[in-house]
Amino acid sequence: MPSPSSVDPRLLRAFVAVAEELHFTRAATRLYIAQQALSRDVRRLERDLGTELFLRTTRQVALTPDGERLLPLARRVLQAQDDLLAAFGQARPLLVDLNSPGLGTGRRVLERARALAPDCELMARYESGLTGAAAEMIAGRLDASFGRFAGLDPALRAALDHQPVRHEPMAVILPEAHPLAAREAVPLAALAGETVYAGAGNPRTPEWTDLAGLLFEGRGIRIAPPAPLAVGEEEFQRLMAKTGHPVLAVVGFPALPGTVVRPLVDPVPLSPVSLVWRRGLAHPALDALRSAAARLTAEEGWLRRPPGGWIPAVDDVTGLSHD
Repeated sequence: MPSPSSVDPRLLRAFVAVAEELHFTRAATRLYIAQQALSRDVRRLERDLGTELFLRTTRQVALTPDGERLLPLARRVLQAQDDLLAAFGQARPLLVDLNSPGLGTGRRVLERARALAPDCELMARYESGLTGAAAEMIAGRLDASFGRFAGLDPALRAALDHQPVRHEPMAVILPEAHPLAAREAVPLAALAGETVYAGAGNPRTPEWTDLAGLLFEGRGIRIAPPAPLAVGEEEFQRLMAKTGHPVLAVVGFPALPGTVVRPLVDPVPLSPVSLVWRRGLAHPALDALRSAAARLTAEEGWLRRPPGGWIPAVDDVTGLSHD
C-alpha cells in the first residue's frame, strides 16, 4: 500500500462503517449520509491510498487484503482523534439508542441530559432492543442504551456497565374489538388462555421475551410464536390485525390506530430499565446522561415499587422500598 501524505478522518469513518456493515446502504444509514456520498468517500480514500479496499459485486461487499490491513489502523486513528477532541472539550457526539420512539423513559433522560450539558452533542438512535444495542456498544458503533440489563447474556454483561433507572409498569396493547379492551386495567388472570406477542424470535429483544416468559409462567398465558419481524408502525399494525394477539408493552407506549393500551394489574408487573454503556467509556455527555438518569429516578421515584409490584428475582438486586 503506498504511503499517503495525509488521510481525512471523515474518509476513514466512511471506510470503517462499510467494513463493519459490509453493506453500503446500511453504512450510509448509520452515518446519516446519502449512499452516493458514502461511495464517493470510499472511492476517494482508495484513490488516496492507491489501492482497492473492497471487493464489490451485485450481491455482496467484502474487504480486500489491504482493506483487512487498514481496518484496525483506521479504528485506532479514529479513537485517537476522539480522545484528542474530548481532552480539549470537543468530544464527538454520544450515540444513544432509545429502542423505540414510543418509549418515554430513555427519551426523558436524554432530554434532561441535553439540558444539563448544552455544549455536548447527544444523538438518538432507534434500533429496538437492548441485546441488539449491546452488540453495537461492544463493537464501538453505539455508546449507550436503555433496557433490562439482567436479561442480557452474561458475555454481553461482562463488557458493559449499567445504572438502574426505573421499574416501569407494564401494559398490554389490545385491538379495539378485543373483549378486554373495554376495561380500564387488565388483571393478569384475565389473560389466561390468551396468546400474547412479546417479540419471540426477534434477535434484538430476547431480554424482553424472557421477561414475558417469567411473568406468564404458571398463569396460563402463552407467548406468541416467532413471526416475521415487523419494521415500522404500518407493518406492526398489519401484524396485529392479522393475528389479533395482545401485545406486551409498558404503560407509556402510545396506542396505535385501532388499538388501546391498558395497564396490567393484580399484580402490577414492572419492567426493569437500566442505562447501559460500554465498560470503560469516558465521555462528558455520558456523565450528563448518568446524572440526568439519577436525578429523574430520585425526583419521580422511578425505582420505588408499588404494593404488590412484581419483578423477577434475578432483576431485584437494588433492595429498594415499596410505596
